[in-house]
Amino acid sequence: MTTEAPRRTTTEFALRPDELLEMYRRMRRIRRFEERASALYKATEIPGFVHLSIGQEASAVGACWPLRPGDGITSTHRGHGHVLAKGLDTASMMAELMGKEAGTNHGRGGSMHIADPNLGIYGANGIVGAGLPIAAGVATAARLRGAGDVVVAFFGDGAVAQGMFHEAVNLAAVWDLPVVFLCENNHYSEFSPAEKQHRAPLSARAAGYGIGYEYADGNDVVAVARTVSAVVERLRRGEGPVLVEAETYRWHGHYEGDPERYRDESEVAAAKKRDPLIVVRRHLAEAGVPETAVAAVDAEIDREIDAAVDRARALPDPAPETLHDHVTAPRPALPEPAAPTGEVFRTMDAVRLALEHELTTDPDVFLAGIDVGDGGNVFGLTRGLAQAFPGRVRDTPISESAIVGTAVGAAMAGMKPVVEIMYMDFIGVCLDMLLNQAAKLRFMTGGRASMPLVVRTQFGAGRSSGSQHSQSLEALLAHIPGLTVVMPSNPADTYGLLRAAIQDPNPVVFVENRLQYGFKGPRPPADHLVPLGKAKVVREGIDVTLVSWSRMVQDSLAAAELLAAEGISVEVVDLRTIAPLDRETVLASLAKTNRLVIAHEAVRDFGVGAELSALAVDEGFWHLDAPVTRVAAPAMPAPYAPALEKLWLPSRDTIAETVRRIAAV
Repeated sequence: MTTEAPRRTTTEFALRPDELLEMYRRMRRIRRFEERASALYKATEIPGFVHLSIGQEASAVGACWPLRPGDGITSTHRGHGHVLAKGLDTASMMAELMGKEAGTNHGRGGSMHIADPNLGIYGANGIVGAGLPIAAGVATAARLRGAGDVVVAFFGDGAVAQGMFHEAVNLAAVWDLPVVFLCENNHYSEFSPAEKQHRAPLSARAAGYGIGYEYADGNDVVAVARTVSAVVERLRRGEGPVLVEAETYRWHGHYEGDPERYRDESEVAAAKKRDPLIVVRRHLAEAGVPETAVAAVDAEIDREIDAAVDRARALPDPAPETLHDHVTAPRPALPEPAAPTGEVFRTMDAVRLALEHELTTDPDVFLAGIDVGDGGNVFGLTRGLAQAFPGRVRDTPISESAIVGTAVGAAMAGMKPVVEIMYMDFIGVCLDMLLNQAAKLRFMTGGRASMPLVVRTQFGAGRSSGSQHSQSLEALLAHIPGLTVVMPSNPADTYGLLRAAIQDPNPVVFVENRLQYGFKGPRPPADHLVPLGKAKVVREGIDVTLVSWSRMVQDSLAAAELLAAEGISVEVVDLRTIAPLDRETVLASLAKTNRLVIAHEAVRDFGVGAELSALAVDEGFWHLDAPVTRVAAPAMPAPYAPALEKLWLPSRDTIAETVRRIAAV
């Protein structure tokens, strides 16, 4: 199967007869694949949801025609045509649709989530518009490497209403990224006609972002290829992104089984008169390609698709023992480092030094976020790094979805991005990029997608920051399989854990406490690394186990010191990593003390403390001599008034009071 168009200049765009025939072959492959997928879905041989692109073959093939192997695409839930046009084989794709282990993504992605980054296919996507920020990330990697690669981001007209569209296009414009934002305007957003969804045309939107705009007849593969080839040449020369509108029409409903009550049969019939395959056949006839050659291609593709279906039917399903495969990448085993003995330094110094160390030693690392470059971060943590590492410390617009989406795309393209979300509370703005992209893409691609990225953020109540700047949301993040969540409690661990997170092959959310940026402790050596997923006993004791993390560890240690004077021996465990949870260390301490108290800054209900309580009652039940108890903020928003906030937050004294009560049981 041919995967790359012959190279030629587009200054005088013309196609040889053999090139036109190859275009037809690719379009025919998509058409027959989709027709068989439709029939197999109706026969229940393909499970789940299926969204077909019959009628849109020309836009897929034409847009991918000028692409090189190093170029990338991102796709949509209607992505079969795009990935086939970029070079994915029909056999593994059909197996993937049938949920087979030998499918493109080992049966983990299915119709909406096919990807192969090795071919520059960075994923079809079940979330409307989600591929656009990811495309910006892939393009960022291309720009940083200077290889002249480009990215085509396919999306439908419905995605224009998504905030991710705005954020991605604006970021790409500001950074002059080599992205072709290719809208397949099929005139329907699910069931709604485009005129009911938008008031401004795409040409006006492009002008608003300060980027180029081109229109192409999306049913004419030659017209699309001519337009996109010219745009791609401009991007390879270093020009900024371009929005291309390819006007087309989908013959089937939004999904297979769609009753299509929103349009009548006459409209569909009229659209079929401009069948993209008929249009390209006219080009073939004008170029003198004999009908026998076209018929031979038809027969060839029929055999190919028949063979793909027969093969997929005969393949085994994923084995039960593979259920947990591909959720996370194996992480390197790291020993617990020796206690630091260097001069005193602060947590804010630890953050900067860790970032500086990884930027220095690994050229694939880059930083991005709001004001992390020229501004040096709102807390001054990255001051000077933009000057020391030109181009690799990048200011972004205030666009959290684009920031994290850029990290996802760049990670898939082989970089190690470290991006900053200024406040933990703002995680909600970009939650899809964490919940449905960073955390799931390795799994949904059957391990094909790498995801070595770090999202740095900070939190901390106690300074009257109010309800939207004080939240401790680690339980929300820890509930997402695939994410690693880290919350250090001291400067040395901050340094060692941040370096380990940047080197880790998995997506890590690294949560700092802003009230600890000035906290001081001994500085470790430059090679200091702290293993992820490992808790640490930071104070030995025999009467009560006290588990905590982040700043609350320091309050727990202070409470333990207070109680020691009363003859109560408290063992303090610092989780350090929230997910994955180090159950073994907690249970070992519980077996030693037979009592468990958990202290955390987050609200009490449905939190990490509840998970630890369940662990103790489930696996540690026979060690318990007293109720498991949590010390935490009540389930309400953080108050602004200092007097109320002080009542709301746990403290050394409330922790000590609780431990004292449990020790007496």
